[in-house]
Amino acid sequence: MPQRTSPVKIDLEMYKWRHLIENFFCKLKEFKRIAMRACKTDQSFSALIQLCSAVINSR
Repeated sequence: MPQRTSPVKIDLEMYKWRHLIENFFCKLKEFKRIAMRACKTDQSFSALIQLCSAVINSR
């Protein structure tokens, strides 16, 4: 038996985008160098994120 008298309203469109973004970050963390932050500069770290994003997008 539900505890709430009225169900909580959920924005399904926002939930869909949030789920998509969370899945993307989960896939991004599979790349070891990003998870370890092995890059020395911010510019190389940003480039590595963009490269990995392109690889994930091409799958």
